[in-house]
Amino acid sequence: MIEIRIDYTGELHCDALHEPSGTVLSTDAPVDNHGRGETFSSTDLVATALGTCMATVMGIAAQRKNLSLQGMRLAVRKYMASDQPRRIERLDVEIFMPLPEDHIERKLLQSTVLGCPVQHSIHPDIEVVINWHWAAEE
Repeated sequence: MIEIRIDYTGELHCDALHEPSGTVLSTDAPVDNHGRGETFSSTDLVATALGTCMATVMGIAAQRKNLSLQGMRLAVRKYMASDQPRRIERLDVEIFMPLPEDHIERKLLQSTVLGCPVQHSIHPDIEVVINWHWAAEE
């Protein structure tokens, strides 16, 4: 069990303390929802959690195979629904791999991403689209 302590600091800002490490991150409501958009919104953190989880589980799989993923990059685009209730409608994930498409561990990495705990925690009504971009053959 991990505890995150959240303090509302006013003006639609919160500070979240990760108790085990003491790390604090701040949130703000987005501009289109009464905030100033000065930092991550709560729904931005969902998108961030998905991308970082995918990168982390691939990193774990790569370590087991003594495979370097140095230079791997992910980009997650979050789309909000235009109707009510306000919610995330779609998350597009772009995965830029430093490996060629025909790499022997390609299928392992792709299946690992689908097993990401955050991916399994996202409501099925949220569409998640994953696009892979592989390095050119050398």
